[in-house]
Amino acid sequence: MSVAEKPVAAQVSRGPTDAVLSFIDRHAQWLFPAPAVIMLLLVMVFPSLYNIYMSMQTWFATSTAEPQFVGLQNFADLFGKDENFRDSIWRTIYFTALAVVLELVIGLAIALLLNRELKGHKVIRTLFMLPMMATPTAMALIWVLMYNPTLGVLNYLLSLIGVPPQEWLSNLALVIPALAVVDIWQYTPFVTLLLLAGLATIPVEPVESAKIDGASAWQILWHITLPLLRPTIVVAALFRIIDTLKTFDTIYVMTQGGPGRASQTINLFAFQTAFEYFHIGYAAAVSLSLIALVFMVSGVLIRLRRQEL
Repeated sequence: MSVAEKPVAAQVSRGPTDAVLSFIDRHAQWLFPAPAVIMLLLVMVFPSLYNIYMSMQTWFATSTAEPQFVGLQNFADLFGKDENFRDSIWRTIYFTALAVVLELVIGLAIALLLNRELKGHKVIRTLFMLPMMATPTAMALIWVLMYNPTLGVLNYLLSLIGVPPQEWLSNLALVIPALAVVDIWQYTPFVTLLLLAGLATIPVEPVESAKIDGASAWQILWHITLPLLRPTIVVAALFRIIDTLKTFDTIYVMTQGGPGRASQTINLFAFQTAFEYFHIGYAAAVSLSLIALVFMVSGVLIRLRRQEL
């Protein structure tokens, strides 16, 4: 066999393993992401499409009848006839606005405090992040005990200053603020962490120049720190609004939407419609309405964020 014939013979004698490896090399940009894409389709895209399909059906899980196509009738009933759904929207907005605004204000104050070189500041930062690591369900159960009208520590502390005991989770006016306190306690560290990262990126030159010109600490905060920190604040607000709008576990564990419907948010309304009243098609329409609300609020904040850049 001549020297020129050897490469040809080697190419002819290639086995199936070599062919497979060659195929992988040629299509690696498609083959390696494929498992992740397939899993994403299975766990996100298919349930979303099926939810859209079910929102256009009327079907009770306890019925033996097949789902019946009703088009947009479920949405028409939701926004046109269902007063409970409209009330749940306002409760969701109230809970979200109260929790997120206070988280931003308190988180900013703590971030400004922890941004200084305090003694033991690393330990303080670590301890401050602990509530964020706790399981929401476990923390909700602890707060239920703390809110107990007779045995709770909060009413005991109020009694020390002469304030009568409060029925935190049974009072129609107090239940949403009481639930917001739990969310604020658990997720203010997250806001603080983001704002601390934003403070670390602020250049020191404008602050030093303002101090030389005689600016007060309040003037530096209002005219320099906050404008430079505004994009980070918008990002923190975006994350917390999205998360708070879909809060379920804390509210369900603590009140299950009560007293009456006083703490029934959209998430709880959808859950109870599906798994207590078994109206699956109607519940799918409720969940799609929540998704639309989240997308609408997110779009506004993302646009605001782009304007800041």
